[in-house]
Amino acid sequence: MNWWQRLKKNPLARFGAIILIIFYIMVIFADFVAPYGPYYSQPNGSLLPPTRVHLNNREGQFIGPHVYPTIQGDTELETGKREIIVDYSKPSPLGLFVQGSKYNLFKLSLPLPPKWEEVTLFPGIPLNVHLFGTTNDTRFNILGTDDQARDEFSRLLYGGRISLFIGILGVAISFPLGMLVGGISGYFSGWTDSVIMRVVEVLMTFPSIYLLVTLGAVLPPGLTSTQRFLLIVLITSFIRWAGLARVIRGQVLSIKEREFVQAARAMGAKPLYIIVRHVLPQTATYIVISATLAIPSFIGAEAILSLIGLGIQQPDPSWGNMLSLATNASILVLQPWLIWPPAIVIILTVLAFNLLGDGLRDALDPRSLGR
Repeated sequence: MNWWQRLKKNPLARFGAIILIIFYIMVIFADFVAPYGPYYSQPNGSLLPPTRVHLNNREGQFIGPHVYPTIQGDTELETGKREIIVDYSKPSPLGLFVQGSKYNLFKLSLPLPPKWEEVTLFPGIPLNVHLFGTTNDTRFNILGTDDQARDEFSRLLYGGRISLFIGILGVAISFPLGMLVGGISGYFSGWTDSVIMRVVEVLMTFPSIYLLVTLGAVLPPGLTSTQRFLLIVLITSFIRWAGLARVIRGQVLSIKEREFVQAARAMGAKPLYIIVRHVLPQTATYIVISATLAIPSFIGAEAILSLIGLGIQQPDPSWGNMLSLATNASILVLQPWLIWPPAIVIILTVLAFNLLGDGLRDALDPRSLGR
């Protein structure tokens, strides 16, 4: 039985993979799935609870899924509760593939130095069709609205683009560097190994969370939220490779003595070629598992930084800064729908990556591949 069959038979790993596939598809197609833009503020719609879906009208007749126009009323000064005004005279049907605001699907842009101007890599496909919504101007807020009258569900999807892909970006930067440095250290040994390992040990002494907070505080104030966090990820990625390099170095010390490495060396292959072509591929199992388990740490770093105001800044959405409303006690009591969605998706994402990583570890275990 090969590793793929073993992985598919692991129910927990399969559950984690399904959750991640659903999340990534939703955030990639956020423009289509989300009924509104992340910055759209609807009139008189701040702090609205999740919109209730009805099947029957006020007379009890079945007319299909529909909602009623809802706006914010007055606020009670003593309790802080907001009056919610619902117009039951105007039922608004819900539908799939409805027309709405215009957007460019798959638009890809990137801020580049030296002036940090946003460069459009792909203009996207212009569309105005959304997965679901009302067939008229009535707003359907499946998870309610925030204090700026922005749709919570839409911001959750757009914020997931940063929170989910930041881990992949961090791993894509730190892991190749850690593999190469660890491979060079283990292959050459001697003074090269001693110098590299001393540098690695110094880098490993830095406490990650305090370093992240310090970096977030000293970055130039003129940068946008995306630019700030991109810099933080780049900097921390160049530090997080240290632990990986140390493990890879230990594996390379034993791999370099095997027959196929000795044969490549006898045939005159250059050391760098031997490291990249023959030695590092032998560590692929550990790399795949470690990468899967490392992504949640980057997601957690984004959430923590944004939670304390040093990561993605408003009005740009991310799961971390959406969760920052939890610091307001009145929000926790009166508007809990603003807290639970980002908290749940963060927990599910971290759990899914850990379950998938554990499943890969069991499936790729050399002692079980022949079973």
